[in-house]
Amino acid sequence: MDNNIARAEIPNHFDLPRRISGLAELVYNLWWAWNPEVQRLFAETDKNLWEQVYHNPVMFLRRVDRAHLNAVISQKHLLTMYDNLIQAFLDYNQSTDTWFTRTYPAQKDQAIAYFSFEYGLHEALPVYAGGLGVLSGDHLKEASDLGLPLVAVGFLYSKGYFSQHITEDGWQEAHDYTIDYNDVPLVPLLDQSGEPFTIKVELPGREVSARVWQVNVGRVKLLLLDSKLPDNAQVDQQLTERLYGSDLELRISQEILLGIGGVKLLHALDIHVTVWHMNEGHSAFLQIERLKNYLENGMTLAEAQEEVKRSSIFTTHTPVPAGNDEFPLWLIDKYFANTWTQIGCTREEFIDFGKTTTGWGGEAFSMPVLAFKLSQRHNAVSELHMQVSRKMWAPLWPGKKIEEIPIGHVTNGVHVGSWLARRMQALYQEHLDPDWLERSDDPAMWERVLSIPDKELWIVRRHLKRKLTSYVGERIRRQWMAGNLASIQVVAGGVLLDPYILTIGFARRFATYKRANLILSDFERLLRLLNTANAPLQIIFAGKAHPADEPGKLLIQELYRAVKNARGGGRLVFLEDYDMNIARYLVQGVDIWLNTPRRPLEASGTSGQKAAMNGVLNFSVLDGWWREGYNGNNGWAIGVDTNVTDPHEQDTQDASDLYNTLENDIIPMYYENRSSENIPTQWIARMKESIRTLTPLFNTRRMLKEYIGDYYLPAMKKK
Repeated sequence: MDNNIARAEIPNHFDLPRRISGLAELVYNLWWAWNPEVQRLFAETDKNLWEQVYHNPVMFLRRVDRAHLNAVISQKHLLTMYDNLIQAFLDYNQSTDTWFTRTYPAQKDQAIAYFSFEYGLHEALPVYAGGLGVLSGDHLKEASDLGLPLVAVGFLYSKGYFSQHITEDGWQEAHDYTIDYNDVPLVPLLDQSGEPFTIKVELPGREVSARVWQVNVGRVKLLLLDSKLPDNAQVDQQLTERLYGSDLELRISQEILLGIGGVKLLHALDIHVTVWHMNEGHSAFLQIERLKNYLENGMTLAEAQEEVKRSSIFTTHTPVPAGNDEFPLWLIDKYFANTWTQIGCTREEFIDFGKTTTGWGGEAFSMPVLAFKLSQRHNAVSELHMQVSRKMWAPLWPGKKIEEIPIGHVTNGVHVGSWLARRMQALYQEHLDPDWLERSDDPAMWERVLSIPDKELWIVRRHLKRKLTSYVGERIRRQWMAGNLASIQVVAGGVLLDPYILTIGFARRFATYKRANLILSDFERLLRLLNTANAPLQIIFAGKAHPADEPGKLLIQELYRAVKNARGGGRLVFLEDYDMNIARYLVQGVDIWLNTPRRPLEASGTSGQKAAMNGVLNFSVLDGWWREGYNGNNGWAIGVDTNVTDPHEQDTQDASDLYNTLENDIIPMYYENRSSENIPTQWIARMKESIRTLTPLFNTRRMLKEYIGDYYLPAMKKK
């Protein structure tokens, strides 16, 4: 963010040979996170160190021996790789000829502000908890690729989410860690005197200061607020310490800092925002600050509300009322007692912006209600989620029929460059069009997947599974060598995984509605499937429960005890401390992606989309995105396309369907009907159908283009 108000100054942490000095700028742009050749350059420079620093190029350059850097210069292929990457990086970031500028030249300077509580960009910057953050990160990456004039706002969590350890008894322990800002791709934002750029937000009886850091995400700037400053009280330094604390005063203070502080930040930087996009309700207080700004400029409250609504978009992700943030009214009185007079309304009128009757002994203040009431355009994240959201929020539009409720949908997608294995990219580069990545949302182009030779696709798939099992084995071996594990935990961690048998992956947040234990419903039958001679099965589980979610932690414990059962022969595995790195190995390396939410509680889900583009077949309840993607031949469904009102009945039906489909369809298709070269031809045909039908629809290029056409462009237009 370089202008006459603030400048982003890339840290000078490295002693690099002049010939490869361009790395100093490259590593401070997350462009490298979705360009595997950059990561390959570091891996070939010092593979052991690259693994030790967990694929973090900033940490890598701070620790690498000068001799390894000199070797880059002396080895022609590495130097050529470096030169090509630096040129590609410069061409990408300096180009003004993008899809957006070509398609919408009149809107190229109309800034879009995107607010989210978390961003999952790469494991090197652990300021995310799960799916919402990864979706936000993919949104920014695709906005960069398309050339969208977008700026994002969030928090720099100094202690991230938490590190997960599973005890021998299967209990989840949450361990804190502290991010060293010098070791991550953060660029400090400085004012004109060279001091850290800060903004201030009023909280009851005090002002809180927040420093601003910039993360370069290709062409997009992500601005992260950091309250861990010595001038702040200790309680205020904790506002940006960790994600999703359960203390209500901390939470409302966080959301004031994100929403109100984010607006103050963009105004302080003189960024003229045309469209305001709230990704979930956490940032909805930004609308209150915007109302104040319009009133200070002479508008009436009615005019200010109309302008705020017209230019705002709200994306809801949560299909159950209990999952949405709301606060008791006494907290609103405490934190906003002066605000309603500033915007020219009564307390009751202010409370009405977010009033709900679902919690806190009667009335409460709901952040999604505030976001809905002060925005004109609203969307769910799948078609079924739209139906659920319309019913859930219908009281906000009394008198309207359910189908008239103004909540649309943009089904989530994933960023192809971030989640597609390098070997799969090379395969597509060879057999699809040269510009296949730029046309990744073109269904006609993906028809050419059908012409990829079965043998070539199968070779890549087997390579990726070997890569997964090798990674898991080496990971658990290192943990065992550190002396922290019992022998049974080594088996539970995957040391006996076989790269040549049918492998299922199940990895997600361990909330009870996701039913991670559904596949344990008939354990004896599961054991028979695991240990069938000549047609065995293995299942890899991973995921975290929120530290305050006791039922979720009990679910992990139940699963882990099953994993440790010797009768499973080491073919049930649990990988602790699930993150984006483990996710990549899993979605690229397993054969089947299993998803068992209790319908219709999965808003969208995206992990199965990442798996599909890598040739992994989905086996899922018809909920979220899979209800739109499944066509009968591109994977398998669990259950039926209807909602069952009795949860016990749904569990029973879904478990029966899961076992029957595994036993009668999936396992035979994988092991039988093999060609003379031992290739499962029917399996490959279904794999190709999955890639062909799912990849062009469930990626962020299609998703962002829908947001642009249906939401951003209409919001850019004045009356």
